[in-house]
Amino acid sequence: MQSRRLFLATGLAACATDRPMPADTIYEFRDYTLRPSQRDTLIELFEREFIEPQDALGAHVRATFRDLDNPDRFVWIRSFANAEMRYAALDGFYTGPVWQTHRTAANATIIDSDNVLQLRPISGIIPETPRPPIGATAIPTAMILATIYYSSDEVAFRARFSDNIEPRLRELHAAPFATFATEHAPNAYPRLPVRDDTAFLTLTRFTSPEAYAEKLDAVAAIERSLASHLARPMELRRLQPTARSALR
Repeated sequence: MQSRRLFLATGLAACATDRPMPADTIYEFRDYTLRPSQRDTLIELFEREFIEPQDALGAHVRATFRDLDNPDRFVWIRSFANAEMRYAALDGFYTGPVWQTHRTAANATIIDSDNVLQLRPISGIIPETPRPPIGATAIPTAMILATIYYSSDEVAFRARFSDNIEPRLRELHAAPFATFATEHAPNAYPRLPVRDDTAFLTLTRFTSPEAYAEKLDAVAAIERSLASHLARPMELRRLQPTARSALR
């Protein structure tokens, strides 16, 4: 059974970029800095109260994560059909009864919630499994690596990544299953700020942090070859899905 799971996971990493993204056209990569020792408090509240109400309004909660390298960082991804739906969904949620009831408790855990990239899908798909029920506590063993590249020339960088970098990562069974680029259209809901950066983000799944560690040196060597084409150093996030994350 273990070998079959490993086969499926490596197949996903190698092949998913050949499939189209879901219909949603706007994604948010939300990277929160929390008050010390408050991450589990926020995750418990988030998973109990905030997932289904957002989904019902069209703000699709795709993934929720603990950052393995920072105990005070919570990362999550949500998506929307388009800019108009993003406005309607966010306005409906943040002016609605669920957020109004729980916002004080949520905000009490957060130092900074403005580190947000507004993205459009480029390739691949975010796979989803049936979401565990409210109250689930089992933590998935998989690790998701989020890599953020910053380049002043998005078109040239995307071409270089696709032609030169991704094939080499695929040979290592470490190719991303989904890629995104900054959506530079105006922020349709300015009440929630987004960063004004030109970024290219990749998501790669490993069966465990240990599986990633085995490939770390080879992957790092490949990615270092991009350094001269970046406007500033890339950022890495080693992310562990939470108990109710649909991406796991």
